Amino acid sequence: MSKSRILVAEDELHLREVLRYTLESAGYEVLEACDGEQALTVAMEAVPDLVLLDVMMPHLNGYEVCQRLRASFNTRHIPIILLTAKSNVSDKIHGLEGGANDYVTKPFQTRELQLRIRNVLEWSRQQRSASPLTGLPGNVSINEEIGRRLGLGQPFALLQIDIDFFKSFNDHYGYARGDQAIQQLAQIVAEASQRHGGPENFLGHIGGDDFVVLASPEQAEDLAEEIIAEFNRAVGTLYDRTDRERGYVEVRNRLHHLERFPMMSLTIALVSTDRMPVSHLAQLIDIAQELKAHGKGIPGSVLVGERRRPAQPAGQRHVA
Repeated sequence: MSKSRILVAEDELHLREVLRYTLESAGYEVLEACDGEQALTVAMEAVPDLVLLDVMMPHLNGYEVCQRLRASFNTRHIPIILLTAKSNVSDKIHGLEGGANDYVTKPFQTRELQLRIRNVLEWSRQQRSASPLTGLPGNVSINEEIGRRLGLGQPFALLQIDIDFFKSFNDHYGYARGDQAIQQLAQIVAEASQRHGGPENFLGHIGGDDFVVLASPEQAEDLAEEIIAEFNRAVGTLYDRTDRERGYVEVRNRLHHLERFPMMSLTIALVSTDRMPVSHLAQLIDIAQELKAHGKGIPGSVLVGERRRPAQPAGQRHVA
């Protein structure tokens, strides 16, 4: 993994050297600027992962640099931590109102500064990865979390969730209604996950109508079944009354002929590493994709995995 790059903008040479040594020792790549104008130039050219910005600097002060960075499309996403000798609440508010993410008051404790930097970088990474539609972590975070759990060597289950016939719904009703359907599923997944595993679970939005949940093997099937049951109950509310009553929508195909498509349902692929040993990310994804492709051929909502459970409610099936 590449090192995070931090721009240290500080006019006092001794403090700048201390910060560079501290941050490099912690594993960061450090860029330096000795005044506000240089800080702005370096940030624009190098686009660091974080700016550690002194408030009182010559030419441009930290507040002005912060505002200019936020005004530029290329740098508006960079997290900024202000270094300030001013401890008045009004001074801190001024910096936060100007777009800073956090502040550290001089003199500061090295450990506190390192923790604030780590937390802001982690928040920034999650924000860049997160789906703008659902707010859930995206592909980068999903892959990292799967890799982390594989590295721990403790069994876990992956649920890959996909909406069947979403495209026909989206084509028929438009993107705004399609987004509502995706957000509805995200809410169902989040609420069910809270009831089956809570904070131990990881929820991710791959993109479009595809979601991932990482859970314990003991909780995974009950979690998947609740997601299916709740989606089946809610899906009718997404359709207009006429379409809901007849049970399908009509969409023109590429030949401009009307084609009937059933109401949306779910396919959930379940891969549990306690039953199916997995050594790396690509292997896990391949197994899930194979199971999901099999489930897509079965009408209605379906949970596809390597285990069966008796007396499934209507609309739910388990396929070995």
